[in-house]
Amino acid sequence: MNTFGHLFRVTTFGESHGPAIGCVIDGCPPGLELAPEDFRADLERRATGRSRHTSQRREADGIEILSGVYEGKTTGTPIGLLIRNTDQRSKDYGNIAQQFRPAHADYSYWQKYGIRDPRGGGRSSARETTMRVAAGVIAKKWLAQRGIVVRGWLSQLGDIVPHGFDWDVVETNPFFWPDAAQLPELERYMDALRKSGDSVGARVDVVAQGVPPGWGEPVYGKLDAELASALMGINAVKGVEIGDGFASAAQRGTEHRDEILAEGFVSNHAGGILGGISSGQPIRCSIALKPTSSMRLPGRSLDVDGNAVEVVTKGRHDPCVGIRATPIAEAMVALVLIDQALRHRGQCGDVGPVAPLIPGQTPG
Repeated sequence: MNTFGHLFRVTTFGESHGPAIGCVIDGCPPGLELAPEDFRADLERRATGRSRHTSQRREADGIEILSGVYEGKTTGTPIGLLIRNTDQRSKDYGNIAQQFRPAHADYSYWQKYGIRDPRGGGRSSARETTMRVAAGVIAKKWLAQRGIVVRGWLSQLGDIVPHGFDWDVVETNPFFWPDAAQLPELERYMDALRKSGDSVGARVDVVAQGVPPGWGEPVYGKLDAELASALMGINAVKGVEIGDGFASAAQRGTEHRDEILAEGFVSNHAGGILGGISSGQPIRCSIALKPTSSMRLPGRSLDVDGNAVEVVTKGRHDPCVGIRATPIAEAMVALVLIDQALRHRGQCGDVGPVAPLIPGQTPG
């Protein structure tokens, strides 16, 4: 499937080294102001070549709005977005066209389709996530008008974790790291990693603030289940946590339960979701990303004829894909939230909670 969502539906298309990538967004509410410049900031946040620690592929990522916008406002009809690829180096992949890169999608794509595009990973490339970020721009803008803010940060790089946290620092460095004092350490770490030819994994955290209580479904279509599915669908993601996630396994019930007082919730171990429905607390999600599969260090594998080969991947690759994953994770969370918001409105209209709101919450 290349389509995501129920009422707010996103279909992406294109390959890493094809002429263009794009998406069609169906179900966007009308009247939302939208212009090409609205996409620039988040597309630049995701882009390669932003620092020496990411792939040096440099795409302009100039977006074209093909449909669904008239006189600067969405019309309610499908929105077509297109970005032309301008900096492909397909020759870098000539030597692996008949080989399967270890831990890559090459083998599984070959087994499923009997054919694959080896240039930059084709459809399996993280280049595709550019359009998820573009669609997320629209979702984030609509949500922001309702007081909902979705933002993330890099919460682990290899075995390094932040010692402090400052939102103002996150957007001032290419790592999306919240502790300015550690930036020199991260620079040294990545320089050594890049020189070694190896790669490393990472963790990204996302929080959505201002989400009202009541979004989500009680059984199928649970808010946390759809968030987990959306986040797991990001390239290289091998783990997703909602709230305390796997740490919950070591907790006692008296510790994990989020008690409720007249002044509000005492804690937020559940990550803002109870029974598949938002509680009005901040929604917290985390993703674990595996180390980059494409490396110049040789690895054992097979070719398409079953012969043993030693694979060396040339080209421009991220030594840590997690460095650029923050805006992608934000986009997927925002896309789930706008879809759930429209579904909630469709079923419940403007009916707010029947019980008194906990202080600080807003009606659904």
